[in-house]
Amino acid sequence: MAGLMDGRAGLVTGAAGGIGRATAIAFGREGAAVVVNDLEDRRDDGDETVRLVEAAGGRAAFVAGDVRRAADHEALVGAVVDAYGRLDFAHNNAGVELSETLADTTEAQWDLIMDVNLKGVWLGLRAQMTQMAAQGGGGAIVNTASLAGLIGAPALGAYVASKHGVNGLTKTAAIEGAPHEIRVNAVCPAAIATAMILQQPYERRQELASPQALKRFGRPEEVADAVVWLCSDRASFVTGTAMPIDAGSTAGIVLPGEVT
Repeated sequence: MAGLMDGRAGLVTGAAGGIGRATAIAFGREGAAVVVNDLEDRRDDGDETVRLVEAAGGRAAFVAGDVRRAADHEALVGAVVDAYGRLDFAHNNAGVELSETLADTTEAQWDLIMDVNLKGVWLGLRAQMTQMAAQGGGGAIVNTASLAGLIGAPALGAYVASKHGVNGLTKTAAIEGAPHEIRVNAVCPAAIATAMILQQPYERRQELASPQALKRFGRPEEVADAVVWLCSDRASFVTGTAMPIDAGSTAGIVLPGEVT
């Protein structure tokens, strides 16, 4: 049975673990070739992602790079094109979080959050959309935003600002990409059981998940399935969206309860 992404090739940033790894595996399971990206010091984890993609039925390779650098994005796109002939999809997933009040956030912390989460997505979009437009035939890009890109949250000011920016970039890129049949969307996960969340103290984990109607942490695979769908032809009329994957966080007033 044909997969949703048979014969297509693309990339996933921040794919050495968490949502990025789950998405790379999901692309492989659906028949895609995937270039897996993360920092050089995550190479061993990136190689493990490659192994898991191949075990799922896809083709994969690891390319180290820092999403804060334009040259690294260009090299990443080039690696996909050199290996597979074209760039059909991209998932700009790499990100970092900071739990700090606005008053206590330092300039260095602010700059790091913005450089990785916002500048990194902009640089990715620039390199990816340039290639997709030049090769013709369209393409699909998904950016990882967050529930924090849709609402505010205490002690997450820099992160909230960066993820609101990602959603703004997504909408603008969707408009600019439309004449080239390039679709651009974002996913906005709530509390997902990744290392970024699980390393937080119990009280902080409960606080982060408290807006959710469903009282459990999400799984990376639940986000990955949405990303793959958005990149597939089944979402061919979907662009410019910021899709909540938020367990009902934005549905309305949520009753209190312990998150499991």
